[in-house]
Amino acid sequence: MHDAPTTSGTGPTGGTDSGEPLSGGLKQRHLTMLGLGGVIGAGLFVGSGAGIKVAGPGIALSYLIAGALAMLIMRMLGEMSSAMPASGAFSVHAERALGRWAGFSVGWLYWFMLVVVLAVEATGAAQIANGWVPAVPQWGWVLIFMLFFTGANLAAVRNFGEFEFWFATLKVGAIVLFLVLGLLAIFGVLPHTDSVGLTNLTGQGGFLPNGWSGVVSGVLAVVFAFGGLEVVTIAAAESDDPARAVGRAVRSAVWRILFFYVGSMLVIVALLPWSSIEPGKSPYVAVLDRLGVPGAGQIMNVVVFVALLSALNANLYGSSRMVFSLAERGEAPRGLLKVSGGGVPRRAVLASVAFGFISVLLNLKWPDSVFLYLLNAVGAVLLFVWGLIAVSQLRLRRRIEREAPEKLTLRMWGFPWLTWVALAGMAAVIVLMLADATARPQLLWSAGATALVLLIAGAREVRDRRRSAA
Repeated sequence: MHDAPTTSGTGPTGGTDSGEPLSGGLKQRHLTMLGLGGVIGAGLFVGSGAGIKVAGPGIALSYLIAGALAMLIMRMLGEMSSAMPASGAFSVHAERALGRWAGFSVGWLYWFMLVVVLAVEATGAAQIANGWVPAVPQWGWVLIFMLFFTGANLAAVRNFGEFEFWFATLKVGAIVLFLVLGLLAIFGVLPHTDSVGLTNLTGQGGFLPNGWSGVVSGVLAVVFAFGGLEVVTIAAAESDDPARAVGRAVRSAVWRILFFYVGSMLVIVALLPWSSIEPGKSPYVAVLDRLGVPGAGQIMNVVVFVALLSALNANLYGSSRMVFSLAERGEAPRGLLKVSGGGVPRRAVLASVAFGFISVLLNLKWPDSVFLYLLNAVGAVLLFVWGLIAVSQLRLRRRIEREAPEKLTLRMWGFPWLTWVALAGMAAVIVLMLADATARPQLLWSAGATALVLLIAGAREVRDRRRSAA
């Protein structure tokens, strides 16, 4: 296919009149399942054990608090994206609300975060696959996954949508089945199981064995598991009706995700003594083992494997669209602006994949040194992104109400008070990270990376002003 240059224009709110030059191949079912499955990943299936260890049964409250914060962010993002859909989503919103420096900073930081985290997902999936087929080395599996999903993302956006639809369907199905089995076991309906009732919730030190400080520590352990929801608003720009599609996806996703997270945590801590949970090992496997499900470990291995590949696919997609949007606004090399005849930004995909490969190589060769520093540098970037989403929504809501109120088809709850509550919540997480010896290095490295990008953005602003003055 031949490449075609893009075109864009600006409307009253700073958005594009002509629409995105990308393909419109994503359907409502793709976006709905992307919203549902986007945050159901290894962080939930495996990482939740660390949260249970510090909060006990109170981990359900930790997920409720962290999930509420994520829901507020998604509602804000949904409001802006339904009014002004764009492939750069929150990067475009930040530029419209705060200026070029904000769009540049949040766009490049988010892109950097995706291509680094991609390495963790590719390596994790390769480790599982290597356990199944040891004849293929770990690096061989990484290569297979990267090439496969690169091809899928280069072909057509509907390929991405279909893969994510079925990945998300499997993950959601696994969670629903887990909840059903867990509830049947709790009430003693399953064969060979006795009703445990509320014994594990009230024993072992009570529902809050480590007090509210444990719940707070649990929030810190689980809040970043909600990262990934943002991709649905990026993808909405490539649907047939972006404004309607993103609104429906956001509405259907947030409540169900909270139900899946909090519900599965309550099932786990009801069926197992919280003190028996081992960090780094899946509490879901422990529950399935208790229920006598044969091959529980391998079943969960399959689910985690699918979750990792799903995240890998979504990150390749999200990073390519973000860097394409940056190029569209003159914030990245113009060569990335061309799209294929089928509406796929192939150069942006290849640029993102190239840095993804570099990250994977660093993770395979220096997982505890060079790559660890990179991972720490993006570990808390999500808070910066969420913060700019909230500030952007505060600014843009008033502007949209003045210039195009009919575009506010999805509104933020309790504006502006809940937006300020979300900002206060993010500030509290930052304070918690500073006070936590384990999380502090991650926050400081991420703050350093953010400061560097802001410095570059500021230098560009100064340069452009001098040029315009001359």
